Amino acid sequence: MMKITTTLRRSLLAVLVASGTLTAVTTSAEAMNCVQFMQHASQVTLHGDAYTWWDNANGQYGRGGRPQPGAVMVFSKTGNLQHGHVAMVRAVRDNRTVLVDHANWSPIRGHRGQVERSVAVVDVSPHNDWSRVRVWYQPTAEIGQTVYPVKGFVYPKHPTTPHHVR
Repeated sequence: MMKITTTLRRSLLAVLVASGTLTAVTTSAEAMNCVQFMQHASQVTLHGDAYTWWDNANGQYGRGGRPQPGAVMVFSKTGNLQHGHVAMVRAVRDNRTVLVDHANWSPIRGHRGQVERSVAVVDVSPHNDWSRVRVWYQPTAEIGQTVYPVKGFVYPKHPTTPHHVR
């Protein structure tokens, strides 16, 4: 039997998650954080803690304050999110709700590091500018009560679509 290294196992998991073949990682030894997931699932290829993606995108990708499919939502660093968070917009439902794919948000079956797909995120900012959101939380099966600050959206490069910093 062929021995599979940890690196190879993680690479295979990333491919399965990105392809949609596997939608949740089930053991903590194979857990994924949000940045690792975005690096495999998104066309935005940045590095560093999640909260640094907004600044790191400057000059490389379009940035703005409006969600669109394929964009990466960048959450600010907070006491609860010490490294920030990143999530990829899957669909825009209405002017206050999007569906995202992300990892390491809700503990699923008692394990962190899980990938979640089509998770609702609701804009609760006073001016509908997506600067403050609440996120679906699997353990309570509802939109969470915590409000998280968002830096904005990083858009995959597209030569015909101009994007502006808010």
